[in-house]
Amino acid sequence: MTPPNRRWWATPLAIFLWWIGALWMVPMMLSMMVLSAVLGARRIEPISRLYCRGQIWLTGSRYKAVVHPDVDLATSFLFAQNHTNIFDHVVLYPATPHFKQGLELAEHFKIPVYGWFMKARGTIPVKKGSAGQTPEILAHMRSEIAKNGSILAFPEGHRTLDGCIRPLRKGVFFIARDLGLPVVPVTVCGMWAVQRKGDWRIHPGWTVTVYCDEPIPTEGLEDDDIPALAAKVQAVMEDRVNAWAAEHGLPLHSS
Repeated sequence: MTPPNRRWWATPLAIFLWWIGALWMVPMMLSMMVLSAVLGARRIEPISRLYCRGQIWLTGSRYKAVVHPDVDLATSFLFAQNHTNIFDHVVLYPATPHFKQGLELAEHFKIPVYGWFMKARGTIPVKKGSAGQTPEILAHMRSEIAKNGSILAFPEGHRTLDGCIRPLRKGVFFIARDLGLPVVPVTVCGMWAVQRKGDWRIHPGWTVTVYCDEPIPTEGLEDDDIPALAAKVQAVMEDRVNAWAAEHGLPLHSS
């Protein structure tokens, strides 16, 4: 997918947008970190959602969420989201009222402000290249589900390089099956045009749309069924991305 041609003012505008975005992010995350420690992450949900919407708005983007009616608040889900850019952590969150706890590389907790906040709110750490950590991750997830929480994961593993959906890793789908969590395919469209890997600039003026499609049950699935589950989620994501690209006249190509 090739973004449209950019104007001469793209670079100075991007610098300005990064600057005001940082002025919003840093005090908000530090404040939420303290409040999470004192009150607990669930009690500051209105502030978390305000932060997410503000961060999106400060990229110069409009925001829209399209949520399937079966994505109900009474159910815990695994939200499987496409991995677009560094704003992924704020895009899905305000789309549904669920308290969502994400999976995050443990090394990211060392990132100033962002990592500190993610650790403080109880984000589930994943150790890169570390075998045998699945029981610990499952235990952490079960504690969140027991409190009616949901899980957010990025099964592509890495940000897209071309706007297309990368092959989905199957580990999170095994975990969803083991925990009895239905999987919600989440496709974010438009955010890759706003900011993407390989281009530090922010390109405003887009509408970022989050699609939370019909949940896919996992109960009763065998190990041999998991590849088909991952393929089904991938197909939903690809259909959304392809439709968005066609609507905006942006050609898709595989990496």
